[in-house]
Amino acid sequence: MRKITLSNGQTVEVECLSCAVTSGLIEPDGGTVVETDYFHAHQDVAYPIPGLMILASKRHIKCFDELYEEEKADYIHILTKIRKAQRDVLGIENVYYFYNEDTTHHFHTWMVPRYEWMYEFGRSVESVRPVLLHARNEMNHEENLHKVMKAIDDLRNELRL
Repeated sequence: MRKITLSNGQTVEVECLSCAVTSGLIEPDGGTVVETDYFHAHQDVAYPIPGLMILASKRHIKCFDELYEEEKADYIHILTKIRKAQRDVLGIENVYYFYNEDTTHHFHTWMVPRYEWMYEFGRSVESVRPVLLHARNEMNHEENLHKVMKAIDDLRNELRL
């Protein structure tokens, strides 16, 4: 078991944070945005950037090549559906996608929107970490968190259709 401090300050003890979130044991701030038989999407509000999504497999795997055929099809379908909603509802023109296999959690993809303010940190993959840290350290205030929660609601409503 690992002790993890969530973005709301609550401390939980879990084997795997992703398993706890995708199973509903832990409800992420803002709740689930969209869910399929194989995947769960939510905002990681520790990085308060409107439209930032985490798409996690419900099955505990670590690598893309471990996905079953039906999971692969579902992954592409839900990933593109979320991306379309980001563009249509939030006006997000560019997104960086990340997934890593040496994580302490299981398979999940980060969908990090690129807003104009982020370009002061650069336009390459190297700019993403400073952007995330800036958001966590400088944008974690009531006005911005309201924008994040509204984006969560807007995406959830769009993805219900």
